[in-house]
Amino acid sequence: MHVLSVSSLKGGVGKTTVTLGLASAAFARGVRTLVVDLDPQSDVSTGMDIQVAGRLNVADVLANPKEKTVRQAITSSGWTKVHPGTIDVMIGSPSAINFDGPHPSVRDVWKLEEALAAVEADYDLVLIDCAPSLNALTRTAWAASDRVVVVTEPGLFSVAAADRALRAIEEIRRGLSPRLQPLGIVVNRVRPQSIEHQFRIKELRDMFGPLVLAPQLPERTSLQQAQGAAKPLHIWPGDSAQELAGDFDALLDRVMRTGRIPAPEAPTGA
Repeated sequence: MHVLSVSSLKGGVGKTTVTLGLASAAFARGVRTLVVDLDPQSDVSTGMDIQVAGRLNVADVLANPKEKTVRQAITSSGWTKVHPGTIDVMIGSPSAINFDGPHPSVRDVWKLEEALAAVEADYDLVLIDCAPSLNALTRTAWAASDRVVVVTEPGLFSVAAADRALRAIEEIRRGLSPRLQPLGIVVNRVRPQSIEHQFRIKELRDMFGPLVLAPQLPERTSLQQAQGAAKPLHIWPGDSAQELAGDFDALLDRVMRTGRIPAPEAPTGA
């Protein structure tokens, strides 16, 4: 089971939409996937058509990461109405904010790792939608992860935020979790005609080289529309949605190669 955290240290760059795009790509390909909604805003749970009534959630898991609690906090995405496949969600909750203090104990930092160990046989890929800060929730996610993808946009503060994130990943790798590595930087919401955007992407490439992943993701409303309708991007109509779906397929290829995730024998999907 390969665990990938989707992180940004700056709000509003589309971190959750990147998580949903990767989840849609994995579902279309038949990869057994669990999405952990660790952002207290819980937008991933909404975008994946989750019925939360009567279920435990990620806050319960962080309070008590035993297998019974973990399994009761995981439910199948409503996306499976589209076509069969394993695409589950560990349900998000605003209460997760209670676990996001600035100085987590070592015991707290390893709780998600302990929880995921209970379901390791059930999934090939885990995507964690992280909180947009460097407090306890993000550290807990990274301690449970093999790789981190840093989401940014081509703006004035993007280089500084990406640099801060990569330094923090290195700090966690050295201090806590030697297996942790950056997958790279995903540049989101790109307008190819914008000279400013091209300048910022060059700046990112000059500073971080091959860590800047291709393809960069263009600014499209189709992803927000699919998210608002709680549907996977890969079944959303229109050329722009399909172009973006192809970009997420290419990013998933990178994730699967890096994580040595075996390709499913028969794709189940869109």
